[in-house]
Amino acid sequence: MAEEKRSLTKKEVVKAFWRWTFFSHANYNYERLEATGLVFAMKPVIKKLYGDRPDEYKACIQRHMQFFNTEPHIGGVIPGIVLAMEEERANGAPITDEAINGVKTGLMGPFAGIGDTLWQGTLTPILLAFGISLGSQGNLLGPVIYTLLMFGIMFPVAYICWMKGYSLGKEGIEKILGGNQLQMLITGASAMGAIVLGALSAQFVTVKCSAIIKLGALQMNVQEKVFDQLFQGILPLAVTLFTLFLLKNKKMKATTVMLILVIIGVVLGAVGFLGA
Repeated sequence: MAEEKRSLTKKEVVKAFWRWTFFSHANYNYERLEATGLVFAMKPVIKKLYGDRPDEYKACIQRHMQFFNTEPHIGGVIPGIVLAMEEERANGAPITDEAINGVKTGLMGPFAGIGDTLWQGTLTPILLAFGISLGSQGNLLGPVIYTLLMFGIMFPVAYICWMKGYSLGKEGIEKILGGNQLQMLITGASAMGAIVLGALSAQFVTVKCSAIIKLGALQMNVQEKVFDQLFQGILPLAVTLFTLFLLKNKKMKATTVMLILVIIGVVLGAVGFLGA
C-alpha cells in the first residue's frame, strides 16, 4: 500500500510562525545566529514529517542548524518556503539538502536588507518620533501608542509574509520539480548569496596598512603606494578570504576564527603594520 501523504495543516504552519516570531532571537549567537531559533520554530513540523524516520529526523535538524540570519518579519517568507520544501521532501520529492540550504542562504541577505530598511530605517524612526513627541509633553499615551502601532503593523505583515512564503513554496516547488528549474534555483540563490556577501564584505570589512617606508628624505605610504596601486581593497579581501578558508576548509568555529583575527590584529598593530 502507498504511504499516506504527510501534509501540514494551517494550524501547524501558524504555530511555527508564532514560535519563530517570539523565539527567532532567543538563542542568537555569533556561530549560528538565528539557526537555533529556526529549528525551535520548525520542531513540531519536523516531528510530524520525520518523527518515525530517526535518520531523516536527525538530518533535518542538522540541516537547519547551519548558519542562518535574516530580518525576522519580512524575512519570515524564507522559513515559510522552507516549510513547504520540507513537506514535499517528506513525501518523496527529490529535494536535496543543497536545494533547501541554497534557498535559505541565497534569500536571507536580500530579505534582511529589505526588512531592516523598512523596520529600522523607516517605520521605527517614524513611530518613535510620534511617540516621543507625545511623551516629551508628559503624555503617557506616547509609549503606549508607539507599542500598539509597532505591534499592530509588525504582526500582520510578518504573518502575511510567512503564509505567503509557504503558499508560494508549495506552488513553486510543484513547477520546479516538473522541469530542470531546480538546479537553476540552486545556482541563482547561491549566486545571489555570493553577491550579497561580497557587497557586505566590501562595505563593512576595513583593514588599512599604517606602515611607512623611509628612504632618506623620501617617505612612502605602503597603503597608498603599494596596496592601493595593486588592488583597491586588497587587504579587506584578503582578510575575508582568510576567514572563509578557516571556516570552510579548516572547519573552525566562528569564535575561534574571531580570536585568531584579534590576535593577528593586535600583533600587526603593535609592530606598526596595521592601523587607522
